Amino acid sequence: MQNRLLIAIACLLGLFATIGASLPYPILPPLFAAGAPNGMNSFLGLPPKLLFGLALTINPLGLLIGSALLGPLSDRYGRRPVLIMTALGAAAGHAATVGALALESYPLLIAARFATGLMEGNGAVARAMLSERLQGELRLRALSWLNSAFYLGWLAGPLLAGATVGFGITVPFWIAASALLLSAATVAAVLPRETPSTATTSWWEVARDQHSLNLVRHPQLRLLFIVQLAYTCGVTAFYEFYPLWLVETGGYGTIGIAWWTAGLCAVMTFAALFAGAPSTRPPLVRASHYALAAALTVAALALGNLYVGLCAIILFGIPNAYYNAVVPGWCAEQFSALGQGAVMGLLSTTFCLANILMALAGSVLTLFDTRLVLLLGAILSAWAAWLLHGWRARLSAAPAAA
Repeated sequence: MQNRLLIAIACLLGLFATIGASLPYPILPPLFAAGAPNGMNSFLGLPPKLLFGLALTINPLGLLIGSALLGPLSDRYGRRPVLIMTALGAAAGHAATVGALALESYPLLIAARFATGLMEGNGAVARAMLSERLQGELRLRALSWLNSAFYLGWLAGPLLAGATVGFGITVPFWIAASALLLSAATVAAVLPRETPSTATTSWWEVARDQHSLNLVRHPQLRLLFIVQLAYTCGVTAFYEFYPLWLVETGGYGTIGIAWWTAGLCAVMTFAALFAGAPSTRPPLVRASHYALAAALTVAALALGNLYVGLCAIILFGIPNAYYNAVVPGWCAEQFSALGQGAVMGLLSTTFCLANILMALAGSVLTLFDTRLVLLLGAILSAWAAWLLHGWRARLSAAPAAA
């Protein structure tokens, strides 16, 4: 029972971390795309789409930094206190976001979203907690469930926003803050107190020497990083900018965006039920096909009309669910000697980096046309499919290199 509680707490924290990151996706586009000027879309006279792109960038930047720093801090001071403090800090960040929306203060929104992302980088701490407290097959399953929680949060956030924003634009953030307060209380009640470590060096040295990006020194993992970054750039371009596409192309508001997100979430969840089924085809071959299919759906969104784009939004969930079932499992088998937590951390860090890169690219490209950033994402995902196909061919030709 204790292991079940441990896994449940880790998954809830991972879920709330990515929910907090994706919660504003259906809320912000109508604010910045509104015809009437407001405190958000007219800050310093800058173009509203540029302001929107920067607002999307700042939270993943906090996530990236938090993922690198919070794990080493928990090595020194213990998982329990770091998880409690970061959950409380993220709740405070959501409260600050409420204040920013109420005051229509763009600088406060940027500061609140960055602080929230920084605290929600505690997913690395949750992963470390599972890695050290569980063993064998249970640990592998728990890490897989935690990764699923991270992915689910990117869809559950917009869904929560759309379901509750009708009661007020600040209500979704109050709900997220309340859930994080409850999580902090649960962690305090369930996890035992720990003695801070005296065996480690300074937190900065640990963060510098033990972060997941050190794995790119290995040639195979460097290729994995490039492939995963290219694919997730397509995914994040889709996640971050299909709500803006819905506003501009279909005139949808927050509730309409949430309904289409709910459809996407339902399709992806249903596809995930079958994505882990055994297959006789090599994993990298399947992954290349799924990456190509995802790229085609994003391209259809960029190049098609309203109805083609709406179908593409829903269908995107199928290849993405299958890709995310195949690649992490293959990585867990292929690179287990380097540490499961580090390898899975590399995948998560790459996803955060892709969020930042595509939000920055989108803040510029949407000044011309929102479809440009979607088309760029489709090209990058298609490139990932090509790289995966070539990788599989090289492994087949040289089994020893594998």
